[in-house]
Amino acid sequence: MYYTDRGIEELEKRRGDEEVTLAWLADRLQEFTDLHPEFEVAVERLATWLAREDDPED
Repeated sequence: MYYTDRGIEELEKRRGDEEVTLAWLADRLQEFTDLHPEFEVAVERLATWLAREDDPED
C-alpha cells in the first residue's frame, strides 16, 4: 500500500460525509504549502490536474 492510499483512506474516513467548497480546498492546500514548501510543485500539479480533469482539450 502506498502512503497516498493510506492518506486517502484516512481522508475518506474522517471527512467522507462532509461537503466542501473548492475555496475551502484551495485554502487548505495553500496552508499546507505554506507549512511544507517542499511540496509546492506536487500541490500545483494536483490542483492543475483537478482544474483540467473534465476539459476535453487536455
